Amino acid sequence: MATQKPQRTPEEIEDIILRKIFLVTLKENPENSSSDPRIVYLEMTAAEILSEGKSLLLSCDLMERVLIDRLSGEFPNSESPFDYLIGCYKRAHEEIKKISNMKDKTLRTEMESAVKQAKKLAVSYARIHLGNPELFCNGNLRDSNPRAGSNSSLLPLVFAEVSSGVMLDWFGGNELGSGVDCPPGFLEEFFKDSDFDTLDPILKGLYEDLRGSVLKVSALGNFQQPFRALLYLVNFPVCAKSLVNHPWWIPKGVYLNGRVIEMTSILGPFFHVSALPDHTIFKSQPDVGQQCFSDASTRRPADLLSSFTTIKTVMNNLYDGLAEVLLCLLKNTDTRQSVLEYLAEVINKNASRAHIQVDPISCASSGMFDNLSAVMLRLSEPFLDANLTKRDKIDPNYVFYSNRLDLRGLTALYATSEEVAEWINKANPVKSDGSRQHGDSENHLLQSQEASGSSSSLNVKTTTSGEKAKYPFICECFFMTARVLNLGLLKAFSDFKHLVQDISRCEDTLATLKAMQGQAPSPQLELEISRLEKEIELYSQEKFCYEAQILRDGALIQHALSFYRLMIVWLVGLVGGFKMPLPSTCPMEFASMPEHFVEDAMELLIFASQIPKALDGVLLDDFMNFIIMFMASPKFIKNPYLRAKMVEVLNCWMPRRSGSSATSTLFEGHQLSLEFLVRNLLKLYVDIEFTGSHTQFYDKFNIRHNISELLEYLWQVPSHHNAWKQIAKEEEKGVYLNFLNFLINDSIYLLDESLNKILELKELEAEMSNTAEWERRPAQERQERTRLFHSQENIIRIDMKLANEDVCMLAFTSEQITAPFLLPEMVERVASMLNYFLLQLVGPQRKSLSLKDPEKYEFRPKELLKQIVRIYVHLARGDAKNIFPAAISSDGRSYNEQLFSAAADLLQRIGEDVRIIQDFIELGAKAKAAASEAMDAEAALGDIPDEFLDPIQYTLMKDPVILPSSRITIDRPVIQRHLLSDGTDPFNRSHLTAEMLIPDTELKARIEEFIRSQELKRHGEGLNMQSSKGTIQPTSGEMLID
Repeated sequence: MATQKPQRTPEEIEDIILRKIFLVTLKENPENSSSDPRIVYLEMTAAEILSEGKSLLLSCDLMERVLIDRLSGEFPNSESPFDYLIGCYKRAHEEIKKISNMKDKTLRTEMESAVKQAKKLAVSYARIHLGNPELFCNGNLRDSNPRAGSNSSLLPLVFAEVSSGVMLDWFGGNELGSGVDCPPGFLEEFFKDSDFDTLDPILKGLYEDLRGSVLKVSALGNFQQPFRALLYLVNFPVCAKSLVNHPWWIPKGVYLNGRVIEMTSILGPFFHVSALPDHTIFKSQPDVGQQCFSDASTRRPADLLSSFTTIKTVMNNLYDGLAEVLLCLLKNTDTRQSVLEYLAEVINKNASRAHIQVDPISCASSGMFDNLSAVMLRLSEPFLDANLTKRDKIDPNYVFYSNRLDLRGLTALYATSEEVAEWINKANPVKSDGSRQHGDSENHLLQSQEASGSSSSLNVKTTTSGEKAKYPFICECFFMTARVLNLGLLKAFSDFKHLVQDISRCEDTLATLKAMQGQAPSPQLELEISRLEKEIELYSQEKFCYEAQILRDGALIQHALSFYRLMIVWLVGLVGGFKMPLPSTCPMEFASMPEHFVEDAMELLIFASQIPKALDGVLLDDFMNFIIMFMASPKFIKNPYLRAKMVEVLNCWMPRRSGSSATSTLFEGHQLSLEFLVRNLLKLYVDIEFTGSHTQFYDKFNIRHNISELLEYLWQVPSHHNAWKQIAKEEEKGVYLNFLNFLINDSIYLLDESLNKILELKELEAEMSNTAEWERRPAQERQERTRLFHSQENIIRIDMKLANEDVCMLAFTSEQITAPFLLPEMVERVASMLNYFLLQLVGPQRKSLSLKDPEKYEFRPKELLKQIVRIYVHLARGDAKNIFPAAISSDGRSYNEQLFSAAADLLQRIGEDVRIIQDFIELGAKAKAAASEAMDAEAALGDIPDEFLDPIQYTLMKDPVILPSSRITIDRPVIQRHLLSDGTDPFNRSHLTAEMLIPDTELKARIEEFIRSQELKRHGEGLNMQSSKGTIQPTSGEMLID
């Protein structure tokens, strides 16, 4: 019989694993030694350990010591320190896979801990080495050069990371990261767990190399891999901060102009990637026109169409990526202002692009500004909703007082520059001490801006008196987008029009010369004809490039149309809205707006009207109303050519010319009579809450069951479906909100009751399944327990059926009706409900809810989970103000970020729609970010005075109100949420309605002042810390769109 192999101790196993990872040994001839020539015997280290009376077994305590000795020693044929450390991390990663198969849970945990520490050490020393290449050079100078150490060693790993599983060779291979394998998780640990000072020198070189790799690269070039690397890096806060702190983020210098920013800034070359033509000095390679559109007249239409499609696809991928880079930086409070400053600098330094003749040496390329136009439109999308609900965030005073964009020098719609200056002086009269004094209306405006913009990305204007007006990101993005479109997309339209005219003139001239050549041939004419033919060929190539990147991009043009729809609706708001007649005098806010705001809108409409299907699906009613209002109003729009352009738009819209149904049809409203049945059903659903009977609590479920079945049927009928949506909009804070509140109440009660009953039922099942114990019980007790078991079964079946109906109704209505769910008094309750359901379905208790025959009890956890997740996703998609993630993460009872990933895994296994899963994962990430931001905001506020806290929720009040009877001050959303279910004062039970609440304006002002003071205090501390330490500030504040 063979002798059994002695079992190794945990210490021996740990020693074996660590020796494999670090390729070292403390014994000259260890047992089970590998023949790997890379293994190094650390003789001196072993001697020191023995002298300390310790065992020669590698352990967590000796790990760092051994690693330092291995890196510091000189060994033959050894790898470079960086390659060695990468290898250690890779081997540790492989060891973790093996460890996961260990059956002994305790041993597995210990070994995983040791290997994770090894990985952490490898990353830490890799970081130290790249930041200080002279360390651990051990005679090997392959990566001891500071620049090479900080860039060439790390950059291939970044390229390998972003290239894994991704096709990058649309137009040929990209070999920037070939042959390099990046261990999974290495870069994430490298960039996440470090301070700014350590990584900044390494990252600076990385960004310079990335910039250089795309310099003068066209849309056909190999820019995808460096671009993906940039996008990968900016998702790490420390990398994002390093980027905006790079000296080349916004280049400085006496000769700084638009072209210099484009060619020397870090982002400039990425924005320069384009298919559009550029000046010969700055021409990108490969030449798009030459490769795709040479001899186009002789090529098959299918070949041209293929080129058009390819270029459009590549450019849209670039637009999406560039927008993602900027959005990532804008969401980070450490980098947000730097992004806005960069955009403003690009715009201001390229103001002369608006001229008819553009100097290509001093101005950025058309390609950069077309790319920037597409990116800014993507950033604007959140406030380009159909109802333009965010337009009140756009402040006309930005034109006069912005210290970021220079808008005051632009030609105005009606007022002269002198009239604008005089109006501003009247609005800010000079006091006796020489400072400016704001008028009442502007003071009110400034106060409202302070209140509404405090949590947004803000641009601050300082008046002579030192007062400040803050502008939310929406406002800044709106005006920046308008300027970029003027200098970019609209300029490209103009350039294309001139290019077509040039081609036409050249063709006319060529025809004339050929006629002359036929009559009197000469060498001079032959040369001139040849020159013109080459010129026409180049012009034609440029024309096709414009067509590929702009004219055939219908989505780009429609996004621009949506933006200018917002522009004209906002402008009309400055004169009182869409109504005639116009005011007797033109308001100065409207008269002072830049003329190009309207001119660009008209030019875009004209251009789009000439492109087939470009206007399909576009809302044109507001454009038509605007034109009717202003084309014959010289006291509002002074320029007669601009008003004539409006008539040109109408000519393009004539059906016989446009060929588009969008110009000959109007939207029709719904008939109010169709809303009657749905409206009353919803009202009954609310009223049945209080029947006066002692059985009303149980009665309401049966009645609402019947209503729910009918409502579900009516939802499928288009006319009633539309009526339902209209009621939800009209009664958002009335009957529909009450309906929603009780629907949620019932869902929570029924599902909670059902799940608790399932647990009780399983306990009874366990009792009855233990036959020996069950038989020893008295007969009467067994009968009672059996009756209870069947009673529980019936209760579960009924409650679960009702719960399924309620959750189903929440799911299908939330798909198209989201606003009531997201009201301040409702959103936290909705989020808490969903979090609680998610916890029950995918949390630790999930396995305890398993039943032998779940269908018997109407318990369908898979379908229930799908519906819960769909409600999450529906609300997230309708959450224009981005308040839902914060509401989710603020739920202290049930929220857990891990539940989202667990639910996503389950959904993938049970076959849910991929888009739903993706949106759900994104929502989970937003909720996680919101939780972090909430912690930062709470830390920023410090100790909050008790009088500022809501007496029920103990949270900082935003809108304090006084209860008329008890005289208690409480936050409005809190008491409104209470009143939805109980119309009494919670402190003395007296009658109370929302209309009886008394705003506590004095306390609200003090709270706002407290918040401002804490923000200013923190801002000052942040500046001091940045100047002294340069440490990273955690992301705080709200997201990009408030």
